Amino acid sequence: MSVVPSTVLALALFAALNPSAARAAPTAEELAKMVQNPVANLINVPLQNNTNFNVGPLSGTQNILNIQPVIPVNLNKDWNLITRSILPVITQPGFVHDQGSTTGLGDIQFSAFVSPANAAGFIWGAGAIVQAPTHSNDRLGNDRWGLGPTAVALHLRPCDPWVYGALVNNVWSVGSGNDPSYNNFLLQPFVNYNLPGGVYINSAPLITANWKADSSQRWTVPLGAGVGKILHFGPLPVNMQMGAHYNVVTPDKRGRLAVALADAVHVPEIGPSR
Repeated sequence: MSVVPSTVLALALFAALNPSAARAAPTAEELAKMVQNPVANLINVPLQNNTNFNVGPLSGTQNILNIQPVIPVNLNKDWNLITRSILPVITQPGFVHDQGSTTGLGDIQFSAFVSPANAAGFIWGAGAIVQAPTHSNDRLGNDRWGLGPTAVALHLRPCDPWVYGALVNNVWSVGSGNDPSYNNFLLQPFVNYNLPGGVYINSAPLITANWKADSSQRWTVPLGAGVGKILHFGPLPVNMQMGAHYNVVTPDKRGRLAVALADAVHVPEIGPSR
């Protein structure tokens, strides 16, 4: 069995765009639920670093730093537009002898969700995802653009400790290019149980499928769980997490076990809480 420990460091940079946020700072319990909502009315810029071992034919080490700004836009009193981007900085190990590692920018993904501004209980968002061929080296991405639908739905109530739902997207390559076409699926179900004091238990496996691959190499299906807590360092709320997952289904040359550590500073609410 291959083992792929993964270390995740997420650091969100506060956007000091709302002077009133400090006067209406949410409690640790409220903030924990807010950060568990993918379409919450929050601004943050998480930095998430993933280090994976035993990657590729030579069992090398891969590092991916994801810069993930999340910016909501109030369209009107009824609707928000939540934009989420992923800018990956990748260090790819050599896959053949005498091939060194390669570091650079990968392909950027940009998602935009239209979501009701005043939803309560059942919250949803739907929109589109775009993948741009921004990679700085041929080994770090695909030269075709990608496009597809994305959606999220979740249950969140103020007096209910459970927050659960799922995020889904599918990206198809469009246009011409020298690299192979792609058709990639992602499903992320998430379940959080919130305890007093901003402590929570969660599970959020990232299930993926490469529809172009052979059936035996198509799916990655992890199972796992973690624990987190909202802390405050002065006025700054920090979301700290740790957890692990096991890939019960995975393509060849990919490890089975991953562990994660994370901390993130999140932006206070900039609009009505939900």
